[in-house]
Amino acid sequence: MRDLLIIGAGGFIGAVLRYLAILSMQLFKTKSEIPLGTLLVNVVGCLVIGVLAVAAENSKILSSDTRNFLIIGILGAFTTFSTFGVESVNLLKSGLNFQFALNIVLQIVLGLSAVWGGMNLARLFQKNF
Repeated sequence: MRDLLIIGAGGFIGAVLRYLAILSMQLFKTKSEIPLGTLLVNVVGCLVIGVLAVAAENSKILSSDTRNFLIIGILGAFTTFSTFGVESVNLLKSGLNFQFALNIVLQIVLGLSAVWGGMNLARLFQKNF
């Protein structure tokens, strides 16, 4: 129960930070069609989780509670792309090149397919109900 509260507190902070980061990017009116707010949180999240992953390798630097709060809680709510990034790099560092490539392809293809499928499923329900 303690871990859930620690992760939940971090998740609250991460979600609020994500909202504020995306909102702040909307202040910059650009002609870009790229969702710059999402790009910002994904890149920042990847940078931060990279730093924390190295710090976490030495358990004396980050306690289990601190890892749960920062990595699972804050970064988990801020962006899950950061988790995808660190897991992929860890596969590559371990010499698992095929698994690295497969992970990237599966995450992107299945993720986008799931979004497309979910949208179509919702449209189907809208038509029938």
